[in-house]
Amino acid sequence: MAVDRRKEPWSALLDAGRNDGRLVREARHGAGPANHAQLPPELHQKVLDGLHRIGIERLYSHQAEALAAAWEGPTVITTGTASGKSMCFNLPTLDVLCRDPRARAIYLYPTKALAQDQARALASFGLAGAVRPAIYDGDTPRESRAQVRKSANIVLTNPDMLHVGILPNHAAWADLFANLAVVVIDEAHVYRGVFGSHVANVLRRLRRIAGAYGTEPRVILASATIANPVELAERLTGLEGFALIDRDGSPAPERKVAIWNPPLTDEASGARRSALGEAAEMLAGLVREGARTICFMKSRKGVEVLSRLVKEDLDATHPELAELIAPYRAGYTAQQRRELEQRLMSGELRAIVTTDALELGIDIGQLDAALVVTFPGTVASLRQMWGRAGRRGRGLAVYLAGEDALDQFFCRHPDEFLDRAVEAAILDHESPLIYRQHLLCAAHEGALSRADGEFLGPRWEAVAEQLQSAGELRRRSGTLAGEMFVPRRAGEYPAGDVSLRSASAESFAIVDVSSGELLGTTEAARAHSTIHEGAIYLHLGRSYEVRELDLERRRALVSPFSGDWYTQPKRTTDTEIVRLLDRRETLGVQLSFGEVSVTETVLAYQRRRLSDHSQVDLFALDLPPTSFQTQALWFELDAGELAERVSLEQLLGSLHATEHAQIAVLPLIAMCDRWDIGGLSTNFHPQTGVPTIFIYDGHPGGVGITRTAFARFEELCGDARRLIAGCPCAAGCPSCVQSPKCGNLNEPLSKAGALLVLEGLLERAAEPEIATAL
Repeated sequence: MAVDRRKEPWSALLDAGRNDGRLVREARHGAGPANHAQLPPELHQKVLDGLHRIGIERLYSHQAEALAAAWEGPTVITTGTASGKSMCFNLPTLDVLCRDPRARAIYLYPTKALAQDQARALASFGLAGAVRPAIYDGDTPRESRAQVRKSANIVLTNPDMLHVGILPNHAAWADLFANLAVVVIDEAHVYRGVFGSHVANVLRRLRRIAGAYGTEPRVILASATIANPVELAERLTGLEGFALIDRDGSPAPERKVAIWNPPLTDEASGARRSALGEAAEMLAGLVREGARTICFMKSRKGVEVLSRLVKEDLDATHPELAELIAPYRAGYTAQQRRELEQRLMSGELRAIVTTDALELGIDIGQLDAALVVTFPGTVASLRQMWGRAGRRGRGLAVYLAGEDALDQFFCRHPDEFLDRAVEAAILDHESPLIYRQHLLCAAHEGALSRADGEFLGPRWEAVAEQLQSAGELRRRSGTLAGEMFVPRRAGEYPAGDVSLRSASAESFAIVDVSSGELLGTTEAARAHSTIHEGAIYLHLGRSYEVRELDLERRRALVSPFSGDWYTQPKRTTDTEIVRLLDRRETLGVQLSFGEVSVTETVLAYQRRRLSDHSQVDLFALDLPPTSFQTQALWFELDAGELAERVSLEQLLGSLHATEHAQIAVLPLIAMCDRWDIGGLSTNFHPQTGVPTIFIYDGHPGGVGITRTAFARFEELCGDARRLIAGCPCAAGCPSCVQSPKCGNLNEPLSKAGALLVLEGLLERAAEPEIATAL
C-alpha cells in the first residue's frame, strides 16, 4: 500500500518497522462522517430536557433506530466502540420511567466498574425526581439494600447477584417484579461459553419470575460486533423476534492499522524476541512522541511488568514522562479506578497499560493509539480494543504478535486476518449439568408446572423427573395448575451452590493462605490438572503456587508466587464414546459428533522457565483418575491410506500434531480459548478400531464448541494445514504444533507428518459429501 507521509507521532516507529520487516502489514481504515437523526418529538419532555442539559441536540441514526425498535419489541444493538450504544437503551428506559412513576428497570452488567459508569451517565440527565438509579452488587452495604429495593427504579446489577441475591429472594423484590418494564443486558457478547450458558438460564428464570408477578418486560441487548447477534440474543433470553440495529451512525476516525511481529532470534526453533520487550520499546517511543496510548495485556502480571519496563526506559531520557504511565487492572479499589480513569480522560496520563478491564465500554474518552500485545482470544475483542484509537480524527491501532500458534498464523496471513469476519458467540443453555442446576434453582423460586415450558423450554419436565429420581424434587398433585414439581428440601438454597463460571456443581475451593481469602473455585474435573500440589495457578492475572491439594475437603491452599517458571501437567487421557448424535462422511473420513466420557490421570508436572520455555525439572504426583462427560467430535482415518503417507514411526506423532493444530485454530471459528478444548489422538481406538482423533469440550456437559467444529470441520482442517505449512521452524514449535497445555508434554510430535495427514484430507475436499442418517 502507499505509505502515508504525514508526520504523526507514530511515523518514525512505522518507518523503522518497514525497514527491518517487523511491520508485516499495514492498512488504513478511512474516516466516515456521522449520520444524524432529529430528536424524536414523541420522547417524553423530561427526557428531551435531559438531553439538552448534556448538550445533545440530535442523535446518531442508529440511536434513533434503536429507540423506535425498542418501543416495538425486543432489540439488539451491535455497533462500534464509543458509538453511543448506551443511549440506545437509556432513551427508551427513561421514557418509560418518566411516563409511568411505578415502572422499574433492571440493567445487567458483567463488571462492577461498568455498572458504576452507567450510574453516573444516568445521573447526568438530571432527572432525579423521575429516575432513581442504584447499584445492587456485592459491594452494596447491607444497610443500604432495603432502600435500593424500596426506592430505586433502575437497579444496576450483575448476573451473579441476580442469580444468587435477587431471584431466590423475589418476595422481597415484589414491587420491582410487579412493575418491571425494561431489562437491559449490556456487553452481551461477554455471555458465551460456560458463563453465557449459565446467564441464559438466569435470564429465563428472571422472565419466569416476572411472569409470575404479571409483567413481561421489554428486553434490550447491546453487544460488540459479533457474527450472530440475533442468535445470541435469542439463545440468551429465550425470546424470538429481535430487531437488529447494526448500521453505525457515529463518526469513524481515520485509523492506521499495523500488524507487528517481533524479529526471529533463532530460525530453526522459531524463537522470537519477547513480545513484552518489543511492546515496552514501542510504548515508550509513542509516549516520547506525544501519543496518548492505551496498551492491552492479557495478564495482570504482564500489566505490571510492562509498566515497569516502560517507566525504566523513559527514566533514562525523559524522567518527567515516566510518571505519566499507569497500570490499570482488576483488583484496584473503586476509588483507585475512578482516579485513573479521570486522569486518563483529562489528558494528564500519557499512557495506560491494562488488562481487558478497559476493553468493555467504560467511558475513558478516545485516545491516539491502541496497542494490543498478543492475540486477545477473538477478532471481535481485538477490534473493540482497536476502537479506542482515534481521538483527534486519526489514530493508530497495533496488533503485536506473540509466539503462540494463532499469533503467528495471523502474521503469516495478514490480509486474511484484516478481512476476517468476527466470530460467533456460542452458548448452550441446555448443557445438561448447567440446565439441571438452574432447574433446581427455579423450583426453589416457585413450583414448576406445565406453564413453565414458555420460559424453561420443552425439556424441563424430563429433567425435573431426573431431579425427582435423584431425591431433589417431588411431585405435588391436586392443584389448579395440575401436577407440579416442588423441592424435596424447601429450606435449602441451591443458588448458593451454583457458580456461573463453572459447568459442574462439583468444585474445589482455592484459598490464599497468606490472607485467608477465598480466591475462587475450579471444576472438580479440572482440579487435578490445574491446582495439583506445586502448580502455578493464575487468578485475575496474578500468580499463586499451590502448597496443598486437599482431596477430601475439596480445596487447594495457595500462596502468592513471584518465581520465573510455570508448570505443565503430564497426564494420560482416555475417551469412551457414550452416545452418537450426528455423523457424516467428509474429506475421506467418517466424522462423528456425540457425547463422550473423558478419564484423565495426572501423573506428574513439569516446571518450565517463563523466558525461554525450557524444562527445569519434573515432579511425580500420586493422584486418582477423574472422569467427566462432555461433547466431542471425532474422525476415523483409514489405516491403509495413512500408511501410504506416513511411516509407522511417524504415525503417533503425526496424529498428535494434527490434533494440536486443529485445537490451536478452533478459536478462529468459535469464540473460545484453546484452554476450553481438549483432545486425544490414537493409532487405534477400541471402539472405532482404527486411527482416531477426538476433540472435546473441556467443560463437563459441553457448551456447543465442538458442535460448531463438527459443522465447520472442512474449514478447521484448512486452517490447521495453513498454520503448519506457513511456519518456518524445522520440526515444530509453539507457533505451530506444540501446545502449552499438552498432557504428553508435546511428545511425540511430527510436524511433517501432520502436514501430510491434513493435505491428504483436503485433497478429498472436491469429492461429494455423503450424509448418514441416524
